[in-house]
Amino acid sequence: MDQQFIQTLVNGVAVGSIIALAAVGLTLTYGILRLANFAHGDMMTLGAYFTWTANALGLNLWMSTIAGALLTIAVALLLEKVVWSPMRDRRASSTTLIIISIGLALFLRNGIILSWGAGNKQYNLPVFSALDIGGIRITFSRILVISLALLAIVGMHYLLQHTKVGKAMRAVADNVDLARVSGINVEQVVVWTWVLAAGLTSLGGAMYGLITAVRPDMGWFLILPMFASVILGGIGNPYGAIAGSFVIGISQELSTYLFSSEYKLVVALLLMIVVLLVRPQGIFRGTM
Repeated sequence: MDQQFIQTLVNGVAVGSIIALAAVGLTLTYGILRLANFAHGDMMTLGAYFTWTANALGLNLWMSTIAGALLTIAVALLLEKVVWSPMRDRRASSTTLIIISIGLALFLRNGIILSWGAGNKQYNLPVFSALDIGGIRITFSRILVISLALLAIVGMHYLLQHTKVGKAMRAVADNVDLARVSGINVEQVVVWTWVLAAGLTSLGGAMYGLITAVRPDMGWFLILPMFASVILGGIGNPYGAIAGSFVIGISQELSTYLFSSEYKLVVALLLMIVVLLVRPQGIFRGTM
């Protein structure tokens, strides 16, 4: 098999891993909170900047990633308290929520530029030599990204399938009124949803900054692939979002064989349109 093809495939898996982390958070907030959050990409960017700041202050990558995730979770819970919970109490329409999320995205992005500047940031990390396997060079950053993504996905699966919180989240996603009547604390489920979504999204942002650079528009350019992955896999289904993310990530990278790299987003958009036309419910059933 062509070495360049395999190299591109590896790059696609790494990109797909990053999209998967963020797309799971996006599909959870929609499946449980019925919120199509266009600010999700900028929350990803915020997590990357928090991680970079912690690293610049002297923490290693692991501690910086944890610190970035905790700070991003804190911001998500603050926004839930200040913005999303009052909107749910007022029974705001989905259109209103989308408009608010777009405004929030602009607010976060410009706040990031104001706080950190518009220039690219790089982590302060030692240089590792790339791993050479049969002529295929795999950088340490890509190995780390793929490994952490798989670890996070396994952890998410265990939480959703084998813990009380996970089962409650699935029940609320299926029918919030029935879940409330059966004694499930819906408010607690909402908090856990934001914790899980923000934590995974921050991890995705930190890892994307590792293989590229930390910059203010990084999450905005990934929001379309995220939504494409969620729609492709089935809206509200985290496992479908993971599968869709790898399809989108690999397809985008392989498309560079035929087109310029500037057209990667077009590939994600076309895949999303095709799925909407052929199978609107996505590849998998859109529930948890």
